[in-house]
Amino acid sequence: MLRIILTHGLVAGLVTIAGIIGTILWNGDAPHSNVWLGYLIMLVALSAILVGIKQYRDQTLGGVIGFWRGVQVGLGIAVIAGLAYVLIWEVYLALTHYTFMERYVATTLEARRAAGVTGAAYDELAREMQGMVEMYRNPLLRMPMTFAEIFPVGLLVTLVSAALLRNPRFLPAKSRPLKS
Repeated sequence: MLRIILTHGLVAGLVTIAGIIGTILWNGDAPHSNVWLGYLIMLVALSAILVGIKQYRDQTLGGVIGFWRGVQVGLGIAVIAGLAYVLIWEVYLALTHYTFMERYVATTLEARRAAGVTGAAYDELAREMQGMVEMYRNPLLRMPMTFAEIFPVGLLVTLVSAALLRNPRFLPAKSRPLKS
């Protein structure tokens, strides 16, 4: 079980962070321009949870798994994926000299100004955004925030996957021909 959890968790985490960093690099000065694309990337990558639970069910348990055992495997994969996501994000931040949040705030304020936000409303937004920059500088706050981006998606995929895979007729194990 541990091998399945580590393998599928690392794959999910690596695919997710590669996709997220890829969209940031692709979008240049607008690192937050497509949040939905980021969550879609997470959802696709975290389908490794379904694959991992199915592999455990079929190869280790003979094609039958209970809901809670499926949740256990899925949560393990989600935690490993989240930790890989956080670790690689921290490496990315270090390589880019921790400029992500400053760029994010600058493009957000620029977009709001272009949308017509001015005066006291703009000043209040700028103060809030500067507070985010200060908070993001603290790794003890930044790392849990980063983990919290991916883990709820992993939890949702885990619950759905465990519920579906407890039925042995859902994606049944391939039967192997009997040897004579």
